[in-house]
Amino acid sequence: MLNSDIIKKMKTYAKDNNVPIMTDGGMHYLLRYIKQNKIKNILEVGTAIGYSAIMMCGVADDIKVTTIERDEKRYLEAIKNIKKTQLEDRIHLIYNDALNVKVEEKYDLIFIDAAKAQNRKFFERFERNLVPNGTIITDNMNFHGLVDKDVEDISSRNLRQLVKKIKEYRVFLENNREYETDFLDTGDGMAVSVKK
Repeated sequence: MLNSDIIKKMKTYAKDNNVPIMTDGGMHYLLRYIKQNKIKNILEVGTAIGYSAIMMCGVADDIKVTTIERDEKRYLEAIKNIKKTQLEDRIHLIYNDALNVKVEEKYDLIFIDAAKAQNRKFFERFERNLVPNGTIITDNMNFHGLVDKDVEDISSRNLRQLVKKIKEYRVFLENNREYETDFLDTGDGMAVSVKK
């Protein structure tokens, strides 16, 4: 079992340092999904401080996570947290931009929680690493409720671009015939794409 003290400290650190981690609702859904579908091998794009990788390993003792982070400060923090939870043998951490990473392994689940504007590129880059009937889950599909807004109502140009990209990614998933995608309002919005 995971040490709840360590988890609490990680959440506080994330809040104090503006590190985006999953909402409790989103995390609850993800962990339940892993348990129900007996998922064992996970690829995570976007480690941040290791919170979700650690939580996913907490579902069962035989779960392994490969996780990719490009931000050095967050990567180093993730290493510390993974050590504290003694999960070094089950969480493989890669320090790099995910778009430069090649992995050979096959995964039951690919979890995308990184630079939102790159969601489609991440999806297309790693889908070949998915087992038949595997799942790709993308977090932050509602992006704090902004995705349902008219893009023109968003004042910041960068934010407008980002929301536009998430909307385009949504359309890409809806039209992708190789996957059955459900869009959920859980947490900050999730897309659950199961390979047909």
